[in-house]
Amino acid sequence: MGYRTRWLGRAGAGAAAVGLSVGLTLSFSGPRPGGRAAPALAEAGQAAQAGTTTPIKHLVVIFQENHSFDNYFGTYPHALNPPGEPKFVPAPGTPTVNGLSETLLDDNPNLADPQRLDRSQEITCDNNHNYVPLQEAYDRGLVDRFVQSTGPTYGNCDPTLTMDYYDGNTVTALWDYAQHFAMSDNTFADTFGPSVPQALNLISGQTHGAVPSRPTPAVANGTLIANLPPTHDDCDASGAVNPTTLEMTGTNIGDLLNAKGVTWGWFTGGFRPTSYVNGKAVCGSTHDNIGGVPQNDYFNGEDDPFQYYASTNNEHHVPPSSLAMVGYSDQAHHQYGLSDFWAAADSGNMPAVSFLRAPSYQQGHPGYSDPLDEQHFLVDTINRLERLPTWSSTAVVITWDESDGWYDHVMPPIVNPSDDPANDVLAGSEGCGTPTPGAYQDRCGYGPRVPFLVISPWSRVNFVDHSPAAESSVIRFIEDNWSLGRIGNQSFDVRSGTIDQMFDFSHPQARRLFLDPVTGEPVPPGHAGGRGR
Repeated sequence: MGYRTRWLGRAGAGAAAVGLSVGLTLSFSGPRPGGRAAPALAEAGQAAQAGTTTPIKHLVVIFQENHSFDNYFGTYPHALNPPGEPKFVPAPGTPTVNGLSETLLDDNPNLADPQRLDRSQEITCDNNHNYVPLQEAYDRGLVDRFVQSTGPTYGNCDPTLTMDYYDGNTVTALWDYAQHFAMSDNTFADTFGPSVPQALNLISGQTHGAVPSRPTPAVANGTLIANLPPTHDDCDASGAVNPTTLEMTGTNIGDLLNAKGVTWGWFTGGFRPTSYVNGKAVCGSTHDNIGGVPQNDYFNGEDDPFQYYASTNNEHHVPPSSLAMVGYSDQAHHQYGLSDFWAAADSGNMPAVSFLRAPSYQQGHPGYSDPLDEQHFLVDTINRLERLPTWSSTAVVITWDESDGWYDHVMPPIVNPSDDPANDVLAGSEGCGTPTPGAYQDRCGYGPRVPFLVISPWSRVNFVDHSPAAESSVIRFIEDNWSLGRIGNQSFDVRSGTIDQMFDFSHPQARRLFLDPVTGEPVPPGHAGGRGR
């Protein structure tokens, strides 16, 4: 496989290198090293929590930003391994993925071939990832218009950046997690479009029912297709430049969990106010990204999609009434800061379902975050979760909201057609297929492919799942595991596919894996990089 790289600099400079691959292989389970399960884990398997249908009592969903599958895993499991970078060597028997082929690397149908991004090119420009341009990039299934449609053109950005990709020398931790646990190479955003619609899909499978504060092209036929700030959120900085705000009607997964008395929460970096001014919360905490540029930890409403719903909104970022109430219904409405999650988890009170959102500089979003800051958050989080007594009954899902316009060679299957002539251009004048009578418009999907990993004692080991799924498969798992029923009202939960194949509930075999947050490489459990005790 040919690897090439070119220098493009940090934020503001262009870049180039992504990938493709052909041939969807049959689902295959790789080797499962590890001997017999520890007694505590075996006990967890024999006596799943009352009210759950699997041994998973605690689900932790880590929701990251803006990368396609090919952008992070296109050449998996083959890394270039240049001197001075963390080395990645795949285990024998590692399964292949539907990633970048030689032909797609060297003779791509787009205007540029994919190029490898080096660790020194961690901060890049932000690609175009709006509803219409993303459809245009796939060009009736030819997948050949990414440079023209999603390539960044502001400042001195190079539009061929959209084609670029990282390998296991930069996203080392993610490749190591894939080696030791399970991942999917066939999971998609539920629809085309940017972050807020996809965050809503994650918690409700629904972008219809959008009520803007005034008419806006961001809402078409009652469906959200672009980013808008929530109407009721003191700390949403984007409202200062976009006075049009949004409320969502309908039901989300939090409503179903509340109805069954299942503990849950959405935990966001920077959600805790640093002060209050005239009764309004100010979320002023910041961190510098790897390029030394300060970023607000709580960036905007996309950091917490539950803020768009009246039933789960915490407008003034009120803290929980007590540590014991984290996960339960009180004044916080299940919306918290990350520190609340760790306080609850360390005290033995981790909610059954937890959504974790990194502070913005660690979300991975091009332009203000990067894979190395992102890796630090992911590794610190998983190392810490693995040391909790609850690990034996925990599953961690890591996924990304959407592709950011990064090239991915797989044409998404269209499971939800839409034919709004103003916005649906996937197949030119034919729109995005023919919807059934009464179907909500402007929800063309699936959208682009995104990475998806399951890390758990109960996950399959060194396993790649090829069965089709979407981000709303997460809420489907929650619904099934806690017997909640479906959301209804055309939610994507009924057609999202499942993630069940990524588990082996007959007995746990996946061993804990501790990584160094800087290099992403394995370390002994007591190593400082793994925050050992």
